[in-house]
Amino acid sequence: MLEDDFGREVTGVRVSLTDRCNFDCVYCHNEGLGDTRGPMEPQDDELPADTVVAFLEVAAEFGVDSVKFTGGEPMLREDLEDIVRRAPDEMEVSMTTNGTFLPGRAPALVDAGLERVNVSQDALDADAFAELTQSGAYDRVLEGVEAALDAGLAPVKLNMVVFEPTAGYVPKMVDHVAENPGLQLQLIEYMPELAGNPEWAIDIQRVHDWLEDRADRVEHREMHDRKRYWIHSASDADAETASRTGTSLAASDGGVRTPPVDAQNSGMVEIVDPVGNADFCANCHRVRLTHDGYLKGCLNRNDDLRDIGDTKASMRAAFRETVDTRVPYYGEYLVETDDGEWERNDAYVDTDGDRDPYEYSE
Repeated sequence: MLEDDFGREVTGVRVSLTDRCNFDCVYCHNEGLGDTRGPMEPQDDELPADTVVAFLEVAAEFGVDSVKFTGGEPMLREDLEDIVRRAPDEMEVSMTTNGTFLPGRAPALVDAGLERVNVSQDALDADAFAELTQSGAYDRVLEGVEAALDAGLAPVKLNMVVFEPTAGYVPKMVDHVAENPGLQLQLIEYMPELAGNPEWAIDIQRVHDWLEDRADRVEHREMHDRKRYWIHSASDADAETASRTGTSLAASDGGVRTPPVDAQNSGMVEIVDPVGNADFCANCHRVRLTHDGYLKGCLNRNDDLRDIGDTKASMRAAFRETVDTRVPYYGEYLVETDDGEWERNDAYVDTDGDRDPYEYSE
């Protein structure tokens, strides 16, 4: 297993299969790219299945034991099942998706070897969902979550980006996963350096505090130095009390504490909060492969891209170089100044690169 200069072993890879997406989310940095009529053969700028599989085989040689397929929307690739099936046996295979193509395809993906799935869902209201995603696919996403559960992919983790337009939806989403066995919730801190609109960012610690008040149990997760909050379902009486007193995440630093219930009716919530968080970056164990064949050591950077080429020898070389030059984004690549701002450490910038480091991220 390869280890970078900061003592972080690389145990996982994220592989983007396309930058195309059938949603146009307001917070996304790749809004609604490309031909999204439905699953189709890989496009000219997308890695073919054989190259993806060869890369995974190389990663497995280095002890990597997990792969997450992402996009864009990875299910816009009609060869997704083939890629999943051909992934090395020793790798856990998961996927992040918006869920719209899970109905009808979830059983085949499970048969091919898919073990876990994250489904993006930022609201539990069709109108709010449409405003956030610029799509009318709310019902289809719900069907996709059910299809994943029916196919045996429980627990299904719902991904929700937390920023000003969605902060008020968090309590309802937390109750939703608490009341529905098989669902978990991953709250993702909004990253203005990727998507702009810094005024949309919220104080994520406020969300942590609210969850800790609501939780029956709090666990510390070693990977990425995260906390897991195990939440009981709120009762109708508590919901009425919250409504009457105005208690909510958006308007109060408090929360509604309700009596604990049995474990079957308890949901897990965790927060992905990398912004300004050096501890998060210090616990990162993944490298990423872009849809067009470049390896990089960090989601937020594109100034360290390395072409994997089309042979296993070139892939091995790119993998080694990427790990050798990995740098924690916060705390090293970005350094906090005395006034609390973050500035780039140019010592870590590859000035020979031919891409704008803020062009896009996958």
